[in-house]
Amino acid sequence: MSPDTGPLGGPYSVSGAEFPARAPQRLKVSFEFSPPKTEAAERSLWETVTRLTPLKPTFFSVTYGAGGSTRQRTHETVARLKKETGVDAAAHLTCVGATQGEIDEVARAYWDAGIRHIVALRGDPPGGMGGKYSPHPGGYANAAELIGGLKKIGAFQISAACYPEKHPDSADAKADLENLKRKVDAGADRCITQFFFEADDFLRFRDHAAAACINVPIVPGIMPVSNFQGITKMAGLCGSKVPSWLANMFDGLEDDVETRRMIAATVAGDLCRRLRDEGVDQFHFYTLNRADLTFAICHLLGVRPQ
Repeated sequence: MSPDTGPLGGPYSVSGAEFPARAPQRLKVSFEFSPPKTEAAERSLWETVTRLTPLKPTFFSVTYGAGGSTRQRTHETVARLKKETGVDAAAHLTCVGATQGEIDEVARAYWDAGIRHIVALRGDPPGGMGGKYSPHPGGYANAAELIGGLKKIGAFQISAACYPEKHPDSADAKADLENLKRKVDAGADRCITQFFFEADDFLRFRDHAAAACINVPIVPGIMPVSNFQGITKMAGLCGSKVPSWLANMFDGLEDDVETRRMIAATVAGDLCRRLRDEGVDQFHFYTLNRADLTFAICHLLGVRPQ
């Protein structure tokens, strides 16, 4: 990689020269949050929401803790998002730690609260990512079954998860793609990817999904990296690879927060630009309840306050 090229082989974009002031066609963006655990975290979350809402996202989503541990906080956060921002709010819902009846009851409560969008997931084991998963007795066995059950309750819009580098529990890429097809056949309206760092991994996966007749949007999930050690640990648990060029980018910056953040915006901006040039027009950002990096990347892509 030469000094004047970015990690994907194209020129760096820090000056802004490579990014148009306005995208030719406005990209669609969505943002993921986690339900806050403390008063300070709640203040931080709503500051983030206030900063990102003017970007007119297609939806916000709110995660669901391992084993359903944040069920009530997820519900409260989703309901408040929809009420106070007017943006479509999606609740994550998993199969873990509950019977079908209990999960159906949660889904009906969302429907009654005016929430029409669910991110339907198998979910992590109660002990968190990396543990062995086993279906709850009397529960939904997997995400495809959950999606089918939700569609019987109401005409939910449903987003499902997908994995450009395969789910760690899948035997191989073919089995992983077959599982995704079952989710779509059950009623998923879009698939949002696990985070990844190589554009070619996403593009290859998109082609394979199309060949398997998965004809719903495949939306890249973008994770801006400022804490390299943290993302390396997370990637190891969820099956995403961390390329050597990315490790090199953050080498020696353990105590330099500001430089890490500038590099994070540049790397994620390069990735999004490459995908945009390949026809991607939707991005889902894992915000980690912080606005600055996500806002900066959206700005670089021409997604700006309306």
